[in-house]
This record gives sequence, C-alpha cells and structure tokens, in this order.
Amino acid sequence: MTEDSAASYRAAGVDTAAGDLAVELMKAAVSNTHGPEVFGGVGGFAGLFDVSFLKNFDRPLLATSTDGVGTKVAIAQALDKHDTIGQDLVGMVVDDIVVVGAKPLLMTDYIACGKVVPARIADIVAGIARACSETGTALVGGETAEHPGLLGPDDYDVAGAAVGAVEAGDLLGAHRVADGDVVVAMASSGVHSNGFSLVRHILAQRGVTYTDHSDELGGVVGEILLEPTRLYTTPLLDLLPHGGVHAISHVTGGGIAANLARVLPKGSWVELERTTWSPPAVFRVLSEWAGSTLESAEGTWNLGVGMIALVAPDAAARVIASLIQAGIPSWEAGRVAVGAKPDASWAQGAKGVDGGAVRLVGSYAS
Repeated sequence: MTEDSAASYRAAGVDTAAGDLAVELMKAAVSNTHGPEVFGGVGGFAGLFDVSFLKNFDRPLLATSTDGVGTKVAIAQALDKHDTIGQDLVGMVVDDIVVVGAKPLLMTDYIACGKVVPARIADIVAGIARACSETGTALVGGETAEHPGLLGPDDYDVAGAAVGAVEAGDLLGAHRVADGDVVVAMASSGVHSNGFSLVRHILAQRGVTYTDHSDELGGVVGEILLEPTRLYTTPLLDLLPHGGVHAISHVTGGGIAANLARVLPKGSWVELERTTWSPPAVFRVLSEWAGSTLESAEGTWNLGVGMIALVAPDAAARVIASLIQAGIPSWEAGRVAVGAKPDASWAQGAKGVDGGAVRLVGSYAS
C-alpha cells in the first residue's frame, strides 16, 4: 500500500500501521504455542500444520468447532480489561473438541473491532495463546479486522475455530453410554461464557454497574463476572487412554439438562441430583437480584457445572480422583437409566440431536 493510499485509508477510519504493530506485539505469544508441526510461523496467508502423524491412525477423524464468547466482551470493554477474554474463547472452542475424545491440534482466531488499539489486541491474543498452550493447541493464524462505522472505537468481538483428531475406534458419544453409567459433574469456574445477556439485563434492572463493589459477591462486580472459563481439555485427555469414559458433555448455551441430553442414547434418561452440589455465590446473588430462583436459570447458566462425563461404574472413583488431583472439583451427580420414555417435562435432546432425557431433581445444597 502506498503512503498516499495508506493516508486515505486512515482518513476512512482504518489504520493498517496500527494493525501491523498489533501483530508485532502478539507475535511472541503466538509463537510460544507452536511445536515442530507448525510450518511458516506467524503472518502467512494460511497457517500450516504437519499432520503426517495421522498416517499412524487406522481411521483418523477430524473434529472441528467454532464459537465466540457472546456479550461477555461488553464487560471486558467496560472495565478496559482484555487479558482474560481469550481464555474464554479457547474454552468455548477447544473444550468442544475434547468432548468427542479428540486431541486439539490447531486454532485460528478472528477479532473484529471499531478501531485497532495495538495493546488491546495484543492482550486479547495473549490470553488466547496462553490458553492454547495450556490445552496443547497451536495458534496457527488469525485476523484482526477494523470496522469503523459498524463498531464503535472501543467495541470488538472475538471468534475462533479449532481442529482436532481422534481415532475412529476411540470416538466418544451416545453409542458408548450404557445403563448404570455414572454421571460425573465437573465444577465450573463461574458463569463461563453463556447467559451474559441475562446477566447484563439483571444488572441494568438492579442499577448495578460493573465497577461497583458487591459485598455479596465479594469483590468488584465486573471482575467477578470476568472470571475466565475453566479449561478441561488437558485433564480429560489425560484420562481417556485409561478407558471408562463413554461420553462427555460441555455445559454451554442451554444449560445442564439440554446439553447432557445431547450425548445420551434414545431411550435413556438421567435424574441429576441438585443435592450433590451448591451453585457458587455469583449465581445465587444474580438470582436474588433478579427476584427469581436458581431453578429458573437452569436453561441459561451452568450453575456451577461446566462439563459432565458419563463413566463406567467401575471407573468412576478413579476418574473423579484424577480430576480432583488436576484441580477440577468433581463428583457423582446421577446415574444413567434405560427404560420407558419420560414425559414431555424432561429435557430431551437439543441442537437438532434426538437424544435421551434429563431432568434435575431435589434442592440445591446450601
């Protein structure tokens, strides 16, 4: 681009020099996620990844996932704190890959903004890179797009996509789930990245700002809400070679019951015991501020359960112990049963999947 054309582009609201500086600031963090499989480094038109190891598979399957972090970015923007939202993105994308038993291989990201602020973009990407490193995922490429007039100067949105691989014979899912399997619940770190439109609505109705201190929450409201999404990939991948894990459900949009129903076979059902866990304070306080119950939010928030595994009974104690040792509080929350189809009051499948049925029973632990 010539100097004159660059100046004209800046006059239109797009600063290519700022974009180049952002790349320079993020380059080291991105490169730290690269192993010998990554070709070409940072800055190419396409990321390159050597998959010759797939020749050793009997029948390699590629797994892919894409997502964003929703309106949680509005809180990051309000607090001018951008170094954790990247972990949320990796959690939403990469933890969907491990659900089928696949090892994540590579990820790309996309950031759309009203104005490129190099330090801000670098903070976002550094968060993505740190989480990619933690999950063993190479961050092989990305794009930052400046959209003046469409987004405000401080507005941005993030999205990403990842690819993993699994041996067909090791694929997890409803086809493996059996009568009597144990439902192992894994604790979330907070709200994660779903249901923030409801969170923001509750705060607005209550007249609470993100910078307010809340004794009930135990800190600054926005900082509590920005707690990054827990990453489950590495502890789960460590478990899978030992067997016993039949299916995994990532509790994202739609809540616990709907997401668990997606990985149950037709004709099976689960009653999840609320008595086995106590939803964290953030969910209790938000529900109180809304004048509603925890139960009314079960189709929106994770309420303290971020991931669920369906496990053979003889492996459940080992699986729970391994997850706890890895720093993820985990517990038995129910059992799979096969029998007569429950009535329509149960959650039965979701997102186009006609799976089993789930409902939550009892009262939450105090």
